[in-house]
Amino acid sequence: MAKSEDSEKPGRIKQLRMIAKIIKQANPKGMPIVFLSAVGTLAVVIVIGLVTDYFWYSLFIGILAALTVGLVVFGQLAQRAQYSLLHGQTGAAAAVLQGMRGNWQVTPAIAVNREQDLVHLVVGYPGVVLVSEGPGNRVAKMLAAEKKRVARVVLGVEIYDIQCGDGEGQVPLGKLQRHLMKLPRNLKKPAVNEVKDRLGSLPRNMPLPKGPMPKGARMPRGPKLR
Repeated sequence: MAKSEDSEKPGRIKQLRMIAKIIKQANPKGMPIVFLSAVGTLAVVIVIGLVTDYFWYSLFIGILAALTVGLVVFGQLAQRAQYSLLHGQTGAAAAVLQGMRGNWQVTPAIAVNREQDLVHLVVGYPGVVLVSEGPGNRVAKMLAAEKKRVARVVLGVEIYDIQCGDGEGQVPLGKLQRHLMKLPRNLKKPAVNEVKDRLGSLPRNMPLPKGPMPKGARMPRGPKLR
């Protein structure tokens, strides 16, 4: 069974081709930028080698440096492409949050209104972070209500509220992970686990939206950011 599942997974080369195709769709100049960055790095190192009379050594170092720079640029463009694909989708912020590495626990959509604005719950070293999706004039009250509700369960724990979006005072989707990573580390690992346990019993505040429920909606997968 495990072998059949592994055989269905695309190989590394196929994965790179798929990512390259996504980059090309999001930015037609993306792959040329990757190529030029690698070639440019190689050229600079070779020139340094010619000047210092260490050509073969610089060629070896240049190839390694070119591959490294190319992969870094490729990864950055892939990340931007994934953000562009997620942008505008319901649950995009949750997908980005779930792609974070480290001791983070993400509970998507602990609150939703009839306009499908969302509030997600994140627990980590900073404490508790509430992240909203939707226009600022609509989600502000949702965040305030959820902050009060969460505060009753985790007394004394720092609670942050962040609006994710493109409006004034909101954090763009592409900067959401970085924004959370910059928050102060207020808790140690045992305290983080304790907060997770205490919030595990918190019921979701999800009233039934008016009007037809969306059919076939899926939460987009979080991008694998490196």
